[in-house]
Amino acid sequence: MSYIENVYKVMEQRDPSQTEFHQAVREVLDSLQPVLEQHPEYQDALLLERMIEPERVIQFRVPWVDDEGAIQVNRGFRVEMNGAIGPYKGGLRFHPSVNLSILKFLAFEQVFKNALTTLPMGGGKGGSDFNPRGRSDAEVMRFCQSFMQELYRHIGENTDVPAGDIGVGGREIGYLFGMYRKLTNTFTGVLTGKGLSWGGSRIRPEATGYGLLYFTREALATKGESLEGKTCLISGSGNVAQFACEKAIQMGAKVLTLSDSSGFIHVPDGINEEMLAWVKELKNERRGRIKEAAEKFSSVEYHEVKQDRDCNPLWTIQADIALPSATQNEINGKDAENLLNNKVLAVCEGSNMSSTSEAIEKFLDAGILYTPGKASNAGGVATSGLEMTQNSMRLVWTREEVDQKLDEIMCKIHETCAQTAEEYGKTGNYVFGANAAGFRKVADAMLAQGIV
Repeated sequence: MSYIENVYKVMEQRDPSQTEFHQAVREVLDSLQPVLEQHPEYQDALLLERMIEPERVIQFRVPWVDDEGAIQVNRGFRVEMNGAIGPYKGGLRFHPSVNLSILKFLAFEQVFKNALTTLPMGGGKGGSDFNPRGRSDAEVMRFCQSFMQELYRHIGENTDVPAGDIGVGGREIGYLFGMYRKLTNTFTGVLTGKGLSWGGSRIRPEATGYGLLYFTREALATKGESLEGKTCLISGSGNVAQFACEKAIQMGAKVLTLSDSSGFIHVPDGINEEMLAWVKELKNERRGRIKEAAEKFSSVEYHEVKQDRDCNPLWTIQADIALPSATQNEINGKDAENLLNNKVLAVCEGSNMSSTSEAIEKFLDAGILYTPGKASNAGGVATSGLEMTQNSMRLVWTREEVDQKLDEIMCKIHETCAQTAEEYGKTGNYVFGANAAGFRKVADAMLAQGIV
């Protein structure tokens, strides 16, 4: 049995039920054999075993009182995965699906994503199984305040800097930051995604979606293609999907779809700026369902999607580029076949681990452009890093300055992934390039710091 297979087997035995975490680890480890052959010192130092084990896992209860006066109890988590190159950095997710397996997978991915940004940030992730959907602002505030009453002990601007994720937007960050400030009597950059008037950065809400399109632009350029005139499928309708759609339209592409957990809208003539502005208000202010768009606009078709389906009909629509921006494992093997049968040029991930292992294998075998989330959706955490810098310097950069820096970082991430893949004879394989480049940076830092 090879070293990598043995590491994976031991991990499965230790955490037998953590399937999402197993998938994320397997996807990275399968890329690393050429790197380990070139650097035997990594194996001698047991870096794989150390890297897949979180440095710290915090789990706590979160009691709060709803609007009816009833006591509710949720679970809170923070996984501090690896701090070898900087403070732990990664979002907080509030969603009923949150468990330790999902947070460990997200934290593990975050380690390599952050390493690729060129900024000094380690990897972490956290959240709760609390569902903010349907809750009043007062209920969300009480939950966030209770959550922070424990989390504040474990975070800090030089220790661990959380951000938002699914279910955690500007409203939640505000409530969390307010309680942290009260508990610690300090005003620091301990959270990113803050409001502009109290330490936030311009472009932060747009960053993941914008960054996805900047990376997609660079990947298409390697094939002599551009976004101009291309048709795009986007899943999701949250922060990432909204601003991926916005930037795609600005770059001359036609976006055909958006979705939520109930179904998707299809706009054959393309989503225009008026529709997108309405969707932003629907999702960010009224927190409604995407099907309402079909009631508002006559050109919008709505398709309900059954939860027990074997594939998502969104991915059967003919288009040039797929930009999955909803959640993990949203493209399975059947979805990948449907996209390939429709001659898709590129699949660039806006969500974390958007594609299953089977889907990734099909994309790579077909030789299309496929970019994993740890590379193509790194714009969000990159701009969070820029927000940390502005907080430390007590400065606020202009929108143009932040956008330019984001574009430059995404170009650098693309260059690093492409060059690393080429270095090992795997030209065009962004999965290998992202995994190998991120791993080497973290591994070298761990070696230099000894057995800690």
